[in-house]
Amino acid sequence: MPWQEKIRFLIGQPVGISLTNGQGTSGVLCGTSDREVLVIEYMYQDQFAMKQYDFYMIQDINGFPPCHNQQPLY
Repeated sequence: MPWQEKIRFLIGQPVGISLTNGQGTSGVLCGTSDREVLVIEYMYQDQFAMKQYDFYMIQDINGFPPCHNQQPLY
């Protein structure tokens, strides 16, 4: 399924984004606006930033998989 069709199911979820320049990023998909994807990304300590990525910059978007190990790590 093309990423443009997937995003409506992924809003409010943690996602990984592959960019056309070979880089990638991750964060919570907040929505879309004027051919842009809006993602809130962790910066450092308790700071987050809202980032905008133009549609032409995006190669793919995928939701994070669930955690398989539900037992606490000690």
